[in-house]
This record gives sequence, structure tokens and C-alpha cells, in this order.
Amino acid sequence: MTRTTPGQARMGETGISPAWSPGRAVGWGGVAVITALTAIGFGLGFEQAQPASPPLPVTLPGAALAIALSFPLAWRRAPLLLYAVAGSAGVAMVCGLRSANVGWLAVPLIGGWCALVAGRRAGLVFLAGEIVLFSSLWWLPRSDDPGWSAWLAASVLTFSLGLLLRHQFDLVDRLRAAQSELAAKARAQERNRIARDLHDVIAHTLTVSLLHVMSARLAVEHDPADASRSLAEAERLCRESLGEVRTAVGMLREDGDTENLAPLPGLDALPALVGRFQAAGVDVSFAADGDTSRLPATVGLAIYRILQEALTNVVKHAPGRTASVRLVCEPDRALLAVRSTGPPGGGSGHGLLSMRERAESLGGSCAAGPDQQGWLVSAWFPVNGGSDASLAADPRTSHPQPSPSPSPSQETP
Repeated sequence: MTRTTPGQARMGETGISPAWSPGRAVGWGGVAVITALTAIGFGLGFEQAQPASPPLPVTLPGAALAIALSFPLAWRRAPLLLYAVAGSAGVAMVCGLRSANVGWLAVPLIGGWCALVAGRRAGLVFLAGEIVLFSSLWWLPRSDDPGWSAWLAASVLTFSLGLLLRHQFDLVDRLRAAQSELAAKARAQERNRIARDLHDVIAHTLTVSLLHVMSARLAVEHDPADASRSLAEAERLCRESLGEVRTAVGMLREDGDTENLAPLPGLDALPALVGRFQAAGVDVSFAADGDTSRLPATVGLAIYRILQEALTNVVKHAPGRTASVRLVCEPDRALLAVRSTGPPGGGSGHGLLSMRERAESLGGSCAAGPDQQGWLVSAWFPVNGGSDASLAADPRTSHPQPSPSPSPSQETP
């Protein structure tokens, strides 16, 4: 079903582009112009030679008709074309058969208004009527007055200007709609990004803190000092997680309100991230090859979050198993591999989707699935505009490639 915007609804009622909404000043201005031209035509009718000037019983009702119908014309009341034709007939009754009467200018102006407000079809119908009217006044009386050609040209000119203005207003309306759509898309992407960050931060902190709390519970009777250290580490992790949550939510603040916003983690924080898991009792190793300083901050943040999610999944779905992390920075790409020796567990699939979205948003990819030794999460990112062909060329050069369509497993809910 096609959704109708309020602007489109207004356009259907009045025929005018919703990009232009004339106010009271425009409406009253239109009435004033038609009234002034009708009054001028009425006054000139008495000064011009007879019998070209119509008698008073004709001009007076014509002037009243033209002025009265200027109100529904100016305020765009339907049927607009009928009001335009009747109003022009009133002007013709006032101006008579003399092309020198300036009051005739009201007719081309009404035609341009029809093209602007009612569109091309109504404008063309009225223009055809104008051509018939002025041509008849020029040829049927067999007069030698060449002034009617000027009114014919004026009719075509005002019609063209009306269509041009309408086209511009329609273009502005489409641009505004496109901007609104882009803004809505940007807001949705930002919400998804914040949701991914909150998922990764909270899931990681709760999982590692749970390991410390379990360790403290087991050691509280035999080694109170070790239990105290575990609880202190769990407290530190929770405080750190609270700071990261505040940072993520702080992105929703107004522009310029950057007080107390901490920098987002990157590649420099990878050793500390792995160290927190090691301190919680996870057997995990970390190795980095290549120049990591070449990687942009966006790639660094994505690698950090993917590693955080992958190690959290190892703790949740393969407790007690070993894990290895390897980061390789090549000239045109960066590769991350997280391998665990445990069998895959069951999950909802949100973690895998989050990791895949992070990688794809930067032009890379992320996949997870079983391999010969257990479970493998691998991701690659382009560096310095590396071509798709070179990036996709056998990533198993550095790490084994997991199955392309893994089932949702080994991840936090």
C-alpha cells in the first residue's frame, strides 16, 4: 500500500505542489491585482472611443463578476478552472474590443496562476481558451488592431512561467522528501550502531564479571584474599562497562554537548581486552602481525567489538577450552581470526549478525563456523582502498575460512 504524506494529500485537494504553501499575503495580493486591473479596465472603457467600449450595463456586472471570482481563485478553491474561465469572461465584459485596454492583463495572469496551481493540464485548457478568445477578437471583427498578438504572447509567457515555477516547487518537495528519508535512514543506522555497542559491552562485562564472581564464591572459604581480588576485578569491569554505556548513549546528545565523552576503544585496547579474559581464567593467546598503526580508527573499533563478542562467546559456549586470537595487517587488508577448541553451542544469532553488520559497514565481511579444530570466527577489512578482488582472494592464506552459512551458535543472547 502506498503511503500518502500530508503534503500529497494537500496536493490532491488543491492541485498545488506541497513544496509551496502560499499564505494570506499571496492570496490577498492576488485579489488586489485582479481588482486593480479590473478597475483600470473599467475606467479606461469610458475614455476609449465608441463603439469599442461596452456600455455600463455590461461593464458593471463584468467588473463585479471578475472581482468576486478573484477570491476563490486566489485561495485555490475547486473547481479552479471554472472560476478562472468565468473570471476571464468578466474581464472581457469590462475591457470590450480594444486591445489597448490594460485590464486585459488580468487574463494572462489568471492563466499563469492556473498553470502554477492546477498543473499542466488545466493550464493548457485555459491557454487554449485564451488563444481562441484573442484570436477571435483579432480576426472575427476584421479589425486592423495588431495589439491582440501581444496578449497572445503574454498568455504563452505566463503559462510557461507558471509551469516553470511549479516544476521548481515540485523539485524542492522531492528534495525535501529525499532529505527526510536520508535522515530517517541515518537515525535507524545510529540506533543499530548503539544497540550493537550496548550488546557487546553488556554481554562482555556480565560474562567476565560472572567468572570473577564464581571464582570468588569458590575461593571465599579457602583463599579470602583471592576472592577479594576477584570481586574487585568484577567491580572494576562493571564500572568500566558503565562508562562505555554512557559513552554510547552520549552519542544521542545534541551537537556540541561533548562533555565527559570518553574516546571509543581501538586496536591499542586489544591487549587489555585479552588480559581481562585471561585474568578471569580464560586460556586465550593473542598475536598481532604487521603495522597496526595504518588501520583507521573505525576499523580498530570494529575489530575490538568483534573480538570482544567472539571471546565472550567462547566463555559462554565453550567454558574451559583454549582460544587463540591472531590479527594480521597486510598492505590492502586487515584480518582477524578467533579460534576456540570447543564445540559450538546454541544461541539466538544476534551476536553473529552484529559482527557481520560491523564488518560489512566498513566494506569487509565476517563469518563464523566450525573448522578442523573447533570453532572459528574470521573477519577482514579493506585498508587504503584495497580492491574487492584482492580482498576476496582466498583469505585462507592467513587463516582457515569457516563455512559461509553458519548456524546461529556460540554467541551471547
